[in-house]
Amino acid sequence: MSTIPIPSGQPALSLQGLHPGNFALVMSTGIIALGLNLLGFGRIAAAMQTVAVVAWVVLVALSLVRLLRHPGAVRIDLLNPRMVFSYFTLVAATNVVGLLLHGSGQLALAVACWFLAFLAWCLLLYLAFSVLTFLTHEHNVNIVHGGWLIAIVGTQSLVLLGARIAPDLGEYTGYMMIEVHMLWGLGLVFYGIFVTLFCHRIFFLTLKPQDISPLLWVVMGAGAISANAGTSLIAADARLPFLVAQKPFIDGVTMICWAWATWWVPMLAIFGIWKHLVNRVPMRYEPVMWSMVFPLGMYAVASARLGLAADFPPLYGISRLMIWVAMAVWLVVMAGLVRRLVRALMQSRTPA
Repeated sequence: MSTIPIPSGQPALSLQGLHPGNFALVMSTGIIALGLNLLGFGRIAAAMQTVAVVAWVVLVALSLVRLLRHPGAVRIDLLNPRMVFSYFTLVAATNVVGLLLHGSGQLALAVACWFLAFLAWCLLLYLAFSVLTFLTHEHNVNIVHGGWLIAIVGTQSLVLLGARIAPDLGEYTGYMMIEVHMLWGLGLVFYGIFVTLFCHRIFFLTLKPQDISPLLWVVMGAGAISANAGTSLIAADARLPFLVAQKPFIDGVTMICWAWATWWVPMLAIFGIWKHLVNRVPMRYEPVMWSMVFPLGMYAVASARLGLAADFPPLYGISRLMIWVAMAVWLVVMAGLVRRLVRALMQSRTPA
């Protein structure tokens, strides 16, 4: 469960050592933009949307350059069971950008984002499970960490964008609705598998302060995005009688997912207190810290969407509180990123 390492011997800010989890910056910024817009804070949401889209373009460009210039480093990442799941942040980030573009009326680009994300998801899913099956030498539950659940986040993000673009697909709308319902169920199955292994790891084996990583928050985020995806299916026009008949099931499971995510929020806060206050481990910026921001934003959005679906206004109060908590954490993490970039720039200008 320890923090996912950068390939050995590479500087943290070098192109060769670019962490794939940096796409969580896009996820975090984009989901906060969606949440702010949903709650009526349009101007701030527009600014956050711009940051998210620009960050996605920059990170995609840097990742392509890294692939061309340092294919060996990318190969090491993809064959590392502790690193490969971080690439699912690309899937989720692309879908979040698609949601932002769809909300801005860019329908064609939103559809393109879904298909790009779906292709990446297919390739990464089978690669990740192949790595776990054939290349993992540490065949015990100690290898499990919260980052594995980014695969669920990527899966459910396909549901969110797919349900949004389905009405724009004309005669293929029914096909997309079948697809997103299957993806939602598949995401739940993966979540059940991974969270069982994860809970066994943290509750029944020795836990050290260094094992507590921001990636732990993905456990809550995966539950929150599953709930959010469920509300998307509830609100969508299912078209097919077979899918309409599943609405009561989706209602119940969505509520369970939200309740499960809610349970994790205080638990994760306790983990953080134990690490940083009790054991006095200093908090330093690292790319995976964005994986703590995204779950907070997603929980805020899921609460608002569930409140709308259930016609239960008190959930809006929770959503408003959590979106500003997510925004505050975003500012802290962004300050850490800027400070790190400034330090790196100053060091690069210092004569050897």
